[in-house]
Amino acid sequence: MSALKAPPAAAWWSSVVRAREAGIVLALVALVAYTAVSNPRFLSGQSVRDILLGTSILAVLAVGQAVVVITRNIDLSVGSVLGLSAFTVGSVVQDNPGLPVVVALLAGVGIGVVCGTLNALLVRYGQVPALVVTLGTLYAFRGVTYLTAGGQQITADELPRAFLGFADASVLGVPWLVVIAVAVTVAVGVLLRNYRLGRELYAMGSSPEAAALVGIKVGRNTLVAFAISGAAAGLAGVLFAVRFGTIDAAAGTGYELNVVAAAVVGGVAVFGGSGTVWGAALGALLLTVIGSSLTVLDIDQFWQQAIVGALILLAIAIDRLVALRTARALRKGGPHVQ
Repeated sequence: MSALKAPPAAAWWSSVVRAREAGIVLALVALVAYTAVSNPRFLSGQSVRDILLGTSILAVLAVGQAVVVITRNIDLSVGSVLGLSAFTVGSVVQDNPGLPVVVALLAGVGIGVVCGTLNALLVRYGQVPALVVTLGTLYAFRGVTYLTAGGQQITADELPRAFLGFADASVLGVPWLVVIAVAVTVAVGVLLRNYRLGRELYAMGSSPEAAALVGIKVGRNTLVAFAISGAAAGLAGVLFAVRFGTIDAAAGTGYELNVVAAAVVGGVAVFGGSGTVWGAALGALLLTVIGSSLTVLDIDQFWQQAIVGALILLAIAIDRLVALRTARALRKGGPHVQ
């Protein structure tokens, strides 16, 4: 008979992630309840709709970011990819009023895939850290957008009514933007959980060297991870254009902090190898609700940035503590393995 084994590290981390996701839900309930008591209009139909629409764009970005962070990388260019996609697709729709919304969405995804692939090639074959590469492409993609825009701005009255109307369209009372965000989250979640590619991405994040030794195609999977992040950012760009109508070269500026925060706060470990897209989507919802609550409560928006920064630091601290505890559990469990 074998001796009693220590709890597997994976099971321990899984329980922590679930606890963090449950913590986000509790925080959401508490925040919504407090804000609603202070100002009942916070739970009005229009307010809830605005929160869901705002969350849909951030959630799509966060889901793509989660895939990259799971592989122990990061994509800081998502805001710029969103801006490039929004302005490019907006210009095409402006010149082609009869273009179906589905084609516009696919065009945005295509632009994002190209940008994500470029990031992956620079990271993998240029042997440059993703933080440095995507910081560079953040400015490069933004520069392309400014060059394309030439100081011009696309306004809502220049876009087809059918295109802008997609933001108000719904299915069974649920806005299409929210449906798309949920669909993206479910699709990527199933990919990571049920398919070999997903397991390989987690393995790469846990230990890139070990993943390569066991035959995992690290280069190919890095390409896939960044392509997914780029596709999500490109899709989010079209959703941005649909929702706001007015688009200029600065669209998406500053989204990077909130996107990374949503993923990290949602339980995606900055050290790679752990987390879920469900948590990232919940993190996006939490940050959106925080922003809306501060506005309703008439609190300076500076505090939103301070809270986001504090949440990132807290999440990193939790990840580090869990990593250390998991390492100790593995060392203690080693001698008991038969």
